[in-house]
Amino acid sequence: MPIHDQGYRRYLGTRAAIGRSWQVMTRAGVLSIISKRQFLGLMLFAWAPFVVRAVQIYVSATFAQASFLAPKGETFREFLDQQGAFVFFVTIWVGAGLIANDRRANALQLYLSKPMTSAEYIAGKLAILLVFLVGVTFLPAMMLLVTQAMFAGSLTFIRNNIYLIPAITLFSVAQVLLASTTMLALSSLSKSSRFVAVMYAGLFFFTTALFNALRGITGRSTFAWLSPSASLEQLGDLIFRLEPRYQVSPVVAALTVVVAIVVSICILTRRVRGVEIVT
Repeated sequence: MPIHDQGYRRYLGTRAAIGRSWQVMTRAGVLSIISKRQFLGLMLFAWAPFVVRAVQIYVSATFAQASFLAPKGETFREFLDQQGAFVFFVTIWVGAGLIANDRRANALQLYLSKPMTSAEYIAGKLAILLVFLVGVTFLPAMMLLVTQAMFAGSLTFIRNNIYLIPAITLFSVAQVLLASTTMLALSSLSKSSRFVAVMYAGLFFFTTALFNALRGITGRSTFAWLSPSASLEQLGDLIFRLEPRYQVSPVVAALTVVVAIVVSICILTRRVRGVEIVT
């Protein structure tokens, strides 16, 4: 059987730009999640508060007797507070198995053996969670602002409350980053997505219960920094120019949120790394 020497050939295919491999992972992850009907039902349910608020705005703009329903700056703060419950459930549903499932299937090293760095892997997984969390926080809040302008027939409310645009953006970023980085850090610590979900719920409820217990004992809310969720609420009041609900410095609350995000990122960078094989 003759053997034909092909020799060296120049590669004629297309070359993907370096640093874009995370996009493939994100696209595949998002498509995989939205193919589940139960999750789509959850996302639709997460938009129910938007529908209620939109009806409230329509009624206040149409009937003078219902002017007391007209939105104010704190209306959008309250709306994002309501969305916090959906952030919790979406984070668990989407994020619990993002890294844990790869660790269970020993796929992590397979990913990192390809032209993909650990930073790209983390970015790809993080982007999956960010897409859905933004879809239940920033997107409906901004749509609510646009809806108010449409029903009112003018931009007067937006001009008088122009601070709402950066406030909604900044608070949504803090809310989404805190939930997503914490969940991914926990997901990198285990091979069981169920255990990760329990850890995330336990961390959330334990810190909240600890803060409430100390507030009940001391009669003061200065220990809000012990709970990342309470610190986020305090930070939100500052961003929306409202009276702080806790007796803790907004700087301390902001520092608590930042430290929680940074610690989560540090855990991710230590847990997600390739293994060098020496022969």
